[in-house]
Amino acid sequence: MEHVESLIAASGPLPPITVHRPTTRVIDGMHRLRAMTLMGHKTIAVRFFDGTEEDAFVLAVKSNIAHGLPLSAADRGRAAERIITTHPRWSDRMIASVVGTSAKRVAEIRRTVGPDGTGELPRIGRDGRVRSLDVSEGRKLAHDMIVSDPGLSLRQVARAAGISPETVRDVRNRVLRGEDPVPGGRPRGLPARTTGPQPADRAGRTAVGCEVAPPPAVVVERLSADPALRLNENGRDLLRLLTIHTVRSEDWNRIIESVPPHRMRTVAHLARSCADKWSEVATRIERNASQLT
Repeated sequence: MEHVESLIAASGPLPPITVHRPTTRVIDGMHRLRAMTLMGHKTIAVRFFDGTEEDAFVLAVKSNIAHGLPLSAADRGRAAERIITTHPRWSDRMIASVVGTSAKRVAEIRRTVGPDGTGELPRIGRDGRVRSLDVSEGRKLAHDMIVSDPGLSLRQVARAAGISPETVRDVRNRVLRGEDPVPGGRPRGLPARTTGPQPADRAGRTAVGCEVAPPPAVVVERLSADPALRLNENGRDLLRLLTIHTVRSEDWNRIIESVPPHRMRTVAHLARSCADKWSEVATRIERNASQLT
């Protein structure tokens, strides 16, 4: 009644209520209806909903979460349990967004409800996309995409592989560690990392097969998160220079093909000069590192 009285005292017209047309039940606006009745009004503005009773309940919960009186944790739990039963194909995140709780809590409630007969069928997410519960294939696809094109964003890979950006992030971290993209799986033909010193060729490079090197773009992204580099001007200059060289192979091909014939020798000379400079930089940094050990 306190809420009803506050509506009566409010100035201006009240928003329309929502009514389920097939059953004439009020979906949203019971307090507004009560307030209008107490004020002596014979009519009230209505928006009709023509969906199923199950969908009407979902709309009622979602509307209440948006602007109604706060639901208790128990009410949210009961609402989630009912929606899991009537909409078993909805993802945990989608149901959580309706009842105003966490996806983790919805997953816990789903386990208590028991089998719903849908098995491992794909679920519908908040964005309307259908995703399989078995994301192993999506993880494998994401792994291949990250390795072949490290410059792709998390969302680009997620959309193509049909998995969430956070899952893509986990796959990328596994790539860095040389692990299988699927948790609990075996390494996908990748040699294991070793802890001892690695054999090197005359140029000082690690022998092939002794250590899995992550894609350069992934390494640069990790460096960019290091405060020791990104919070000082020299470090930011280094990151910018490194980022320039992490373009995709097809982009390098496009750049090479764009060099006009009369400038090819000049550009080739400059490219070789830059390579020599980077080789010198690498040698000096390795020397500094050896002095610290």
